[in-house]
Amino acid sequence: MTIAVEVTNDSGRIPLARADAQALAERVLRAEGVRDAMLSVAFVSRREIAAINRTHLKRAGATDVISFGFAPSGVRGPVIGDVYVAPDVARANAREFGVPVREELMRLVVHGTLHVLGHDHPDGDRVRSPMWRRQESLLAAFARRAR
Repeated sequence: MTIAVEVTNDSGRIPLARADAQALAERVLRAEGVRDAMLSVAFVSRREIAAINRTHLKRAGATDVISFGFAPSGVRGPVIGDVYVAPDVARANAREFGVPVREELMRLVVHGTLHVLGHDHPDGDRVRSPMWRRQESLLAAFARRAR
């Protein structure tokens, strides 16, 4: 059993190192009880995430994070999936929500990883969902551990 996370950045400089994004995704998988996973996390441009959104989800425009799970999700695995994060959209979100860009990028890595594992939320009010509470709980735990 092994957890492998590959991180790429085609979007320019961001305040979250690839190694930190990789470690964060690995921690989420382990915290959720996953023992066997192959996950990619790609930081992409606004244009690229808009194209992914249009092609695969039939939605217009850029979004902050899109995830795809390719194998049955859950702890029995294997978990196989891709997470796409748009740092430009994350920057705008960070300004709107009054949080550091690095924190918002971390939130999106956690959020996308949880989606790959099968977690979901309603479109309109995701911040009140059990998934959002789990995401924020994981972020807080990781922040405490990093101090």
